[in-house]
Amino acid sequence: MNKKMISMLVLLMVVLAGCGNNQAKVNQTEQNNNSAAVDSEVTLKIATLIPPMTEILDIAKPLLKEEGINLEIVVLSDNVQPNDALANKEVDANFFQHVPYMNQYNENKHSELVPIQPIYNAVYGAYSKRYKAIEELPDGATIAIANDPTNIGRSLVMLDKAGIIKLKDGVGIQATQGDIVENDKKFKFEEVDLLMLARMMDDADLVLMTPAYASPLGLTPKKDALLTETGDSEFVITLVARADNQDSEPIQKLAKAMTSPEVKQFLEEKYSEIALPAF
Repeated sequence: MNKKMISMLVLLMVVLAGCGNNQAKVNQTEQNNNSAAVDSEVTLKIATLIPPMTEILDIAKPLLKEEGINLEIVVLSDNVQPNDALANKEVDANFFQHVPYMNQYNENKHSELVPIQPIYNAVYGAYSKRYKAIEELPDGATIAIANDPTNIGRSLVMLDKAGIIKLKDGVGIQATQGDIVENDKKFKFEEVDLLMLARMMDDADLVLMTPAYASPLGLTPKKDALLTETGDSEFVITLVARADNQDSEPIQKLAKAMTSPEVKQFLEEKYSEIALPAF
């Protein structure tokens, strides 16, 4: 092989090696970019309970995906776990409660949960399988109410405003059965876990509950409740986070997604009788 041929072969090998190195650099750059994209995606965990809460979060999820946030929805089985999980930093936010309930939890557990965004008003109602009107309730009838302090007060205030009972002046939503000063028909109050209220329809004469628990029974406040809460309710279902993450970008983007036109339209079309948008 002459020197000219050898020189050409050497030059060709150098060129090919250079191309290979360039392609390797391109491949490495693409890998780095893909890795950076994966690393930049934030996972946000939110605890919740039942529809329409879960459905609202399902609507927010793809909206957040566009913002680089992966929303992980953690569905729990009772109304204590979501606050425990949030306070213990097992999740970043929760969506299941009203602010009075959150405040009661903070007071009991010395935690720092904070409201982020009100989402919807759940119309509280009183339901019965046995009677068609409040006036039909007999003396000594059993009324089932939720057993947590804020919902005890909420239930008793609703009955007080309707003239069913009379509470001490000024007790408001802090009311307990001990604050009942007039109960002419000697109604008996049975306090049960919030998640057990729907089951009490067979045992109690009247059950006070939110539409989230009434609607699975086919009941709505507008059509079926013998009594409903007035429009000045303090009990808006609210997105809640912690004091240490309330101002973070992912939490603020979550609040924005949960108050999007898509969520408002969903509530107005599917839950117009039981969940009124609060934004």
